[in-house]
Amino acid sequence: MPKLWNETIQTHRQQVRDAICDTTAALAFEHGLRSVTMSQIAEQTGIGRATLYKYFPDVDTILRAWHARQITTHLQHLAQVRDHTTDPGRRLGAVLHAYALISRQTRNHVDTDLVTFLHHDEHVAGAQQQLHDMIRELIADAAEAGDVRDDISPDELAGYCLHALAAATRLPSETAVQRLVTVTLAGLRPPV
Repeated sequence: MPKLWNETIQTHRQQVRDAICDTTAALAFEHGLRSVTMSQIAEQTGIGRATLYKYFPDVDTILRAWHARQITTHLQHLAQVRDHTTDPGRRLGAVLHAYALISRQTRNHVDTDLVTFLHHDEHVAGAQQQLHDMIRELIADAAEAGDVRDDISPDELAGYCLHALAAATRLPSETAVQRLVTVTLAGLRPPV
């Protein structure tokens, strides 16, 4: 087959896959994890059930694929924010702010069964480690530049930041998120 044809087919398949994932996630958040059926997904997506089964064997697999895509998108966004500036202190602050905003966006995920199901997967542990490593490296760079304390290991400080910013899920506004980031960064300042 010609290259253009192959690219068009791949693009179409990815669009169908994304539509299936997005529809399934929306249904799960609206009706609950165990209330979603493959028939509902096919109907809402506008594809036949046979086509749906060509892409995914069950609802759980669809939700895992959706969540993996979300996590990848978040990590890519944080990497873009990190790479946008070269000043170590500002770069750290920008990434922490972006992470806190992402955390706040997840506050609408109130179905505890769904959240538990999605966060029990292996890809979450790997993503959490990637995030921790990114923050640790940013802290180490900022400490070397004198912007962050160096009397505590970057690994411990990364844990502090991630735990502190987890509170963003309960904050009512972006302004509150900014205050939380400011307080978190204050805890990283070198001792006087």
